[in-house]
Amino acid sequence: MFFRAARNAGLSRAHRFSRDRSGSTVVEFALIALPFLALIFAILQTALIFFSTQVLDSGLQDAARLIRTGQAQQQNFSATQFKQAVCGEIHGLLDCENGLVIDVRTWDNFGSADVGLPITDGELDEDFMFDPGGRGDIVVVRAFYEWPVVLPTMNANVANLKNGRFLISSAATFRNEPF
Repeated sequence: MFFRAARNAGLSRAHRFSRDRSGSTVVEFALIALPFLALIFAILQTALIFFSTQVLDSGLQDAARLIRTGQAQQQNFSATQFKQAVCGEIHGLLDCENGLVIDVRTWDNFGSADVGLPITDGELDEDFMFDPGGRGDIVVVRAFYEWPVVLPTMNANVANLKNGRFLISSAATFRNEPF
């Protein structure tokens, strides 16, 4: 009788355990949590890249106006001073001192102006200059910043540099006013 009751109690526990679904939520969450969180972080990273690009573009457009109106030329701006003018418009979002690169060039006509990314074999070219031009010159002002990609596995196609970073860029092309 004792063994029979123990056997029935054991079967009863096994039967109850097989029907219990209270732990299934934890198991299901464990299976989908990692991909879900990785997707959320990838979305946030993409949004940050987009937002940073917009901030850089706005800052560059405001600072490029100094060249277009002749203020930079009249005050004999150096490349460093112009970079500081761009950084003053960015308001601390990007690391201006170490990561921002500025390129200002004059061109003969709008058709020959280069506004592309200066990437060769996955690396940023270092051939940058500062030539704001004079009255009526065609000028291209470009800014570049290497944005760190936090989740390289989810955003494998986001990085466009060999070092695993994404090159944020902005450009302004204009003819200088007759200052």
